[in-house]
Amino acid sequence: MKVIDYPAQGTCSKLIRVAGENGRVVDAQVLGGCHGNLQGICALIKGQTYDEVIARLEGIKCGMKSTSCPDQIALALRQLKKEDA
Repeated sequence: MKVIDYPAQGTCSKLIRVAGENGRVVDAQVLGGCHGNLQGICALIKGQTYDEVIARLEGIKCGMKSTSCPDQIALALRQLKKEDA
């Protein structure tokens, strides 16, 4: 299993920790941000493939920001995908 810590940028969240194995999300945690919503997102993405999660979350914006916590999770998974290959 590969685990990475991804420093979130441009969001209320500060750090995203994702764990994966064989192209699937094993666990995800987000420090900072809207705790309840992010716990829900993390629970929903467990077991999904990196590509499925990236396709669903990438590009989501928060208000006037150019990114969001879900978008940052997608970026973290892109990094994990590279390192887990």
